[in-house]
Amino acid sequence: MSSNSGIQIPSRLPLLLTHEGVLLPGSTMRISVETARNMHLVKNRLLKGTSLKSTIIGVIPNTRDPEHDTEDLPTLHSIGTAGLAVQVVGSNWPKPHYTLLITGLCRFRVAQLLKEGPFPVAEVEQLDKLEQYTSPEEMSEAAGPEGELGELSKRFYQAAVQLVGMLDMSVPVVAKLRRLLDSLPRETLPDVLASMIHTSNKEKLQVLDAVSLEERFKKTLPLLTRQIEGLKLLQKTRKLRPDDNKRVLAVRKGGVLPGHQFSLDEEGEDEDGDDTAVLERKVKGANMPQPALRVCLKELKRLKKMPQSMPEYALTRNYLDLMVELPWSKSTTDCLDIHAARVLLDSDHYAMEKLKRRVLEYLAVRQLKSTLKGPILCFVGPPGVGKTSVGRSIARTLGREFHRIALGGVCDQSDIRGHRRTYVGSMPGRIINGLKTVGVNNPVFLLDEVDKLGKSLQGDPASALLEVLDPEQNHSFTDHYLNVAFDLSQVLFIATANSTATIPPALLDRMEVLQVQGYTQEEKVEIAHRHLIPHQLEQHGLTPQQLQIPQDTTQDIISKYTREAGVRSLERKIGAICRAVAVKVAEGHTVTKSETRHPPSEGYGGGLILLTDEEPDGVSADMAAPPDMPIVIDHIALKDILGPHVFEMEVSERLTLPGVAVGLAWTPLGGEIMFVEASRMEGEGQLTLTGQLGDVMKESAHLAMSWLRSNAKTYQLTNMVGGSDPLEGTDIHLHFPAGAVTKDGPSAGVTMVTVLASLFSGRLVRSDVAMTGEITLRGLVLPVGGIKDKVLAAHRAGVKRVIIPKRNEKDLEEIPANVRVELDFVTASNLDEVLNAAFDGGFPGMSNPLTLPHIVSKL
Repeated sequence: MSSNSGIQIPSRLPLLLTHEGVLLPGSTMRISVETARNMHLVKNRLLKGTSLKSTIIGVIPNTRDPEHDTEDLPTLHSIGTAGLAVQVVGSNWPKPHYTLLITGLCRFRVAQLLKEGPFPVAEVEQLDKLEQYTSPEEMSEAAGPEGELGELSKRFYQAAVQLVGMLDMSVPVVAKLRRLLDSLPRETLPDVLASMIHTSNKEKLQVLDAVSLEERFKKTLPLLTRQIEGLKLLQKTRKLRPDDNKRVLAVRKGGVLPGHQFSLDEEGEDEDGDDTAVLERKVKGANMPQPALRVCLKELKRLKKMPQSMPEYALTRNYLDLMVELPWSKSTTDCLDIHAARVLLDSDHYAMEKLKRRVLEYLAVRQLKSTLKGPILCFVGPPGVGKTSVGRSIARTLGREFHRIALGGVCDQSDIRGHRRTYVGSMPGRIINGLKTVGVNNPVFLLDEVDKLGKSLQGDPASALLEVLDPEQNHSFTDHYLNVAFDLSQVLFIATANSTATIPPALLDRMEVLQVQGYTQEEKVEIAHRHLIPHQLEQHGLTPQQLQIPQDTTQDIISKYTREAGVRSLERKIGAICRAVAVKVAEGHTVTKSETRHPPSEGYGGGLILLTDEEPDGVSADMAAPPDMPIVIDHIALKDILGPHVFEMEVSERLTLPGVAVGLAWTPLGGEIMFVEASRMEGEGQLTLTGQLGDVMKESAHLAMSWLRSNAKTYQLTNMVGGSDPLEGTDIHLHFPAGAVTKDGPSAGVTMVTVLASLFSGRLVRSDVAMTGEITLRGLVLPVGGIKDKVLAAHRAGVKRVIIPKRNEKDLEEIPANVRVELDFVTASNLDEVLNAAFDGGFPGMSNPLTLPHIVSKL
C-alpha cells in the first residue's frame, strides 16, 4: 500500500470521551452525550460546522468509572477511532442530552493534547490508511503463499464463513452479511466481526490497540472461535430438546461499513420463540377475519423494518401480541340439557322463578336454533337479592366462561372502547381485555352496577355501551385500540342495576329488563338454611355438629335484627353468631346436666344451649362437654350475641293519636313503610311541609289539602273554631320522619289525604293499615309502581290491610301466595273508598260507610 495515495483525516481532532463502549473502524455505534465537555463539543463543533471535516471527531474510550467522573480531564487512552458523525439527535427529557450516530473510520494515536476546554482537542497520528484496499487474492500474493499473515487471514475468513453459515439464512440481514464476506477486504474483517459478536469492552479495547494487522488477526480469531463453539453447544442442546422452538439468532443493529450495519449477539436468542418469525406464524394461525389479518400483516411488516430501540417497536409488538391472544374463533360448547340446567339453578338459588324461566327459555331456543345471538339482560332489584350470583350461576348452567366488569363510578368512555394507540400508555377497553382474559368469544359478561355510570370530560361511558349492548351493532364492535371489528354477538351480556331511573333511556331500550324483587320472610328463612348458614359455618371452621340455628331463631333474626329486601344483613348477623360460637368452641365448655344454659355474665354465648346425650347422674360439675355436643341458639343466646332488638313492630304504638297514618314507599334498597304525621295550630291558614320532600311530593300535599277543603262539608270536617273551612284560622304542619332522607314521588298522595282527614275529624286511622297511590284534584286514585316491594315491606312490618289503586290489582299476581294469604288488599279507585277502608266503621259523611270498597281477600 502507498500511504501517499491514501485519504488523510485532519491532524487535529476534537475528542469525544465515552463510557458506553469501544468504537472500532468499520462499525457504527450510538453514543449518548450528557457530560459538559461532550455537550460543548456537539454544540460548538458538530452543530455549527459546515464542512465535512467538522463532522469528523475522535472517539476515545474512557476507562474511568462514570460514577467517579469529575470535571478534571482523565488520562486519555493512547489509541482512539476517528469517526464520522452521521446523525445528531437532541432531547430535553428527562434532562438535556444528545444522541450521536457515529461510524468508525480508522485508528489514530494521540500525539499531543493541545487544549482541555471547553472540550479536548489533540494532535493525532493516523494509524490506518483510508484508501482502496487490495483484493483478497492480491493480499494473499503480497504476503506469500506460506506467509503467516496470509495463513491467519485465510483461517479467519473460514471461521467467519462458518459462523455466518450457522445462522438462519432465511433472515435477510444474515444472507446479506454472507455476501459481504466475499466482497469486503480481509483487512477489515477483524474489526467488523469483533464489533458484531458478543465480546466485552475489555476485549474490544485489545482489538483497538492491535495496530499491526497480524496482531489484530491473532486477537480476534479466539473471540470468533469462542462464538462458534457456543453456537455448537446450543445446537446440541436443542437437539436433545426437539420440542423447543427452533433457534433464531437475533441480529441487532451494529455495523460493518457505512450503510451496512449488523451485530450478532447470542444472548439475543429468544427461548420462547418471541420473534417476528414465530409471531407471524401465530398471526396466520389465529383464524382471525380477513380485515384483521391484513392489518396484522401490515403491522408485522413494519415491525420487521423497525429497530428495537425505537419506542414504537414495543407499541407495535404489544398490539400484535394482543391480536394473537384474542379468541377470534375459540368458543365453548353450550350445555343444552334443560333438566340439568333447572336442577343446577334450583340448587344455587331459591325463588327467582322469573329469572330461571328466562334462562331455560334461552336454552330451549338454542336447541332449536344454534346461531341464536346472545340476549342482553338487565337484572334490576335492591342490593343483596342475588343479581350477581345469578349471573355466575347462568354461566355455570351454560358451561361458559364468566367475567365480571364493575362499572360503578366509571366516567371515561375509554374504559369501554379503549384508547387510541397514538396515546402513551394506551390499552384496550374492558370488553376486549375481558375477552382476552377468558380466552373464548362466547362468555357470560356481567356488567355490574350499570346504573352507577358517571360522565366527565373524558366522555360518557353509557353512550359507549350503546354499541356493545345493541344486537344489531355488536357483531362489528370496534375498540379504539384494536381499530378492527370484533364480533360480540355470541357474548351473553347481563347487566345489573338497583334502579332504572339513572340509566339513559337509549341504553335501557337495548336491554331486556327483568325485575328482581325482594324476598319474603319465609323465603329468607329457606335461603338462610339452604345457603347462608352452611356457607358461614364453612367460613368459620364450624360444623353442624357444633352449631345449630333453629328456624324460629332465624325468623327472629329476620324480623327483629334486619329489615331489608335482600339477605346481606342476615348473612352478617349469622356470621356474628358463628364468631361468638367459635370463641366458645375454642375456649371449651363445661356442662353439669343434659341441658345447661350459660348465664349472660359469662360473656359471649350467654344463653347458649348445650345438648348432650350423657346421663346427668354421676357427672361432676367440672366435667368437660363431649366434643360432638351441638350449641343450639335460642332467643336468649340471640339477644346476648346480637344485642337488643334493632327493629320493633311500632306501627300500632305510633298510631295512637289522630293525624298519623302509614304509607308505603319504594327505594332502590327495596320497599319501606313510611309514617306521615300532621298537626294543627291557630294561625293564618298556612301549610308547612318538612322531611326533605321533593317538588312532586309537595304538590301532592297541596292537592290533598285542596281536595279536603272542597269536600269539607261532605265529610263533616271542621277547623279549630268549628268553621267549615279546615284552614280558616288554622296552620297545618305535615311532617315525614327520617328527615335526613330525601323523599319524592306521587305515591304518598292517598296517605296525606288520610292523615289530614284524621286530623280534621279527630278520628284514629286503623293501626294495621298501610296505603299507597297517587291522587288527582277530583279525588281519583291513580296507579303507582313498585307494588310488590311495597307489599313485602308492609308484610315485614306486620301490617294486615294494604290499600292500593284499583288499576294496580294486576300487580298482585306477583305477590307470593303465602304473603297474599296473610294480607287483605283493598283496591280503591277514588278517595272515598280509601277513607272508608282506612278508618274503623268507615268515614263520616259517606253514603254507606260500613261497606268496604273492592277487597281482594286472601287471594
